Amino acid sequence: MSKKVLMAGNIAIAEGAILAGCHAYFGYPITPQNEILEHMSKRMTELGRVFLQTESELAAINMVYGASAAGCRAMTSTSSPGFSLQQEGISYMAGAELPAVIVNVMRGGPGLGNIGGAQGDYFQATKGGGHGDYRVINLAPNSAQEMMDLTMFAFELADRYRNPVVVLSDGFLGQAMEPVVMREPATELPAKPWAITGAKGRPKNTINSFEMDPVNFPPRVGRLFEKLERMCQNEVRYEGINLDDALLVIVAYGSVSRSALTAMKMARDEGLKVGFFRPITLYPFPDKTLANLAQKVNDFLVAELSCGQMIDDVKLAVGRDKNVALVNRYGGVPLPSDMILSAIKKMIKQPVGG
Repeated sequence: MSKKVLMAGNIAIAEGAILAGCHAYFGYPITPQNEILEHMSKRMTELGRVFLQTESELAAINMVYGASAAGCRAMTSTSSPGFSLQQEGISYMAGAELPAVIVNVMRGGPGLGNIGGAQGDYFQATKGGGHGDYRVINLAPNSAQEMMDLTMFAFELADRYRNPVVVLSDGFLGQAMEPVVMREPATELPAKPWAITGAKGRPKNTINSFEMDPVNFPPRVGRLFEKLERMCQNEVRYEGINLDDALLVIVAYGSVSRSALTAMKMARDEGLKVGFFRPITLYPFPDKTLANLAQKVNDFLVAELSCGQMIDDVKLAVGRDKNVALVNRYGGVPLPSDMILSAIKKMIKQPVGG
């Protein structure tokens, strides 16, 4: 029987990384993800692995670059302002085709904002916040269990595509305490013949995102683009509930998806045909699935802890002739289920309260 442990979401991320075989962790303190760094400082040293509290988020992401280039499974974690600082390093790793896991436990912004949970980093995380033509896979957990499971999966995907992978959480999930089923540790990690491990007995490897010859660089970027197409074909993940007869579908991810699911159940109890759709991969976004859903559903309600960012992707997926509305809060304030239910009733033109 699998062991079940009560733990905070941030701790579940840290334990997931350890179970996945993360050999090197570099991070800098920032609320509300400090528990990841604190837990890793203890556990990584216990296991004889590498832990370093860096002088900045800039240092952390570049140390991840170096460890990954040497063939290690490497990770950093941060929160929104720190994630902004890491964008150049993430772009460099994508250009150099280096696998890595970056955890962003989002907080209110812009600027320093506050330390409450928010989802205002969606654009930055999913569209490529650094320079150049690149994208990174984004996994969006909505529970402590998924924070463990998707962190483990992030390392697998990073190695599979030789590309950075972002686990996009938020401050509410990071602090929430829930039972988590402990997973089995990874036992066989993939070989990395491309890594810089010393060239004795073999031709030397080169890790670089720089190309001086303008003839050679377009094919190199084209190869990255082909990799992104494979991601879109093979790695789209989502959850759908009560979609078969739905006349209105709530679309939400992360912590707010839990309020959205409760609102859907409340609406169903009142006889309203409401469905629930949760993107688990924010990139690649499940746009084709939403487009197919839009063939029979006209109304979509997007719930976000931002001024409205994922709603743009939903609108692109379902088409301009569909009715897409936003129910939201921002700046570190939670979005309760009754507020979503009120938006549902308003959208289907039924007065609140029946």
